[in-house]
Amino acid sequence: MTQQIYVLNGPNLNLLGTREPEIYGSETLDDIEQQMRTAAPGVEITFRQTNSEGQMVDWVQEASNSADFVILNAGAYTHTSVALHDALRACNAEIVEVHLSNPAAREPFRSTNYVAPCASASIAGFGASGYLMALTAILHKKKD
Repeated sequence: MTQQIYVLNGPNLNLLGTREPEIYGSETLDDIEQQMRTAAPGVEITFRQTNSEGQMVDWVQEASNSADFVILNAGAYTHTSVALHDALRACNAEIVEVHLSNPAAREPFRSTNYVAPCASASIAGFGASGYLMALTAILHKKKD
């Protein structure tokens, strides 16, 4: 049975590579997607980005029925979206939260996190490498 992983990315992550590279790095979302696909041949990866909260909620609900794992970088919705939190609580897939920067070391409003209580793990502050860390952990967990 082929493992299914959703990689869901929230608002403004389409601007990676150009938006505040001193915080988020110079790699683009396309670069990250390609690295993940290269690192996990044979794994079915659904890779998406949206600037719409409702779309993100719809994708989490879809993943609940289709995916084994969700790697989620909810971006700003991490700190604002009760709707996303509720969708994640109802999700049957295991959630791994990823952030390029370390939100806890940034502005005070980023200390609110509606994703973490729904995630089995969180990876933050490692830039684009955090996605590969999450993927590697999932692949090892699946083998165990």
